[in-house]
Amino acid sequence: MKLFIDTWGWIVLNNRRELRHKELNEFYSSWRNRKGVSYTTDYVLDETFTLLFRRLPFKQAVDSLAIIELAINEGYLRLERITGERFEKAKGLRIKFQDKPRISFTDLTSMVVMAERGITNILTEDDHFDQVGMGFQKII
Repeated sequence: MKLFIDTWGWIVLNNRRELRHKELNEFYSSWRNRKGVSYTTDYVLDETFTLLFRRLPFKQAVDSLAIIELAINEGYLRLERITGERFEKAKGLRIKFQDKPRISFTDLTSMVVMAERGITNILTEDDHFDQVGMGFQKII
């Protein structure tokens, strides 16, 4: 099974003050124990790092970065890069979803990667992943 983790998921997993931190941590631990593979993108991590350093004490933000880096290095988190081709596909989605202007470009790039990798499950709080008709479903 594959799971995509967006910015919201990373923030909640790395900040004990978030309301759903315990719930998401328990889910993610269970996911890892079942050998589930998680994915994210460099665009998602860009947003995540910005928010972690904005919301957390510096040391805790640095520790959070180290945990994410360890997950990538150990292979249970796959980091997908937004290439020029993926960027162009996301621009196409931006035009396709003209009726959904609140979808961020980062989320559109995530949708491109999810479609390419056959990922339907996403750890997010954003309803538009359900609304685009691409078969995505929010977990939790």
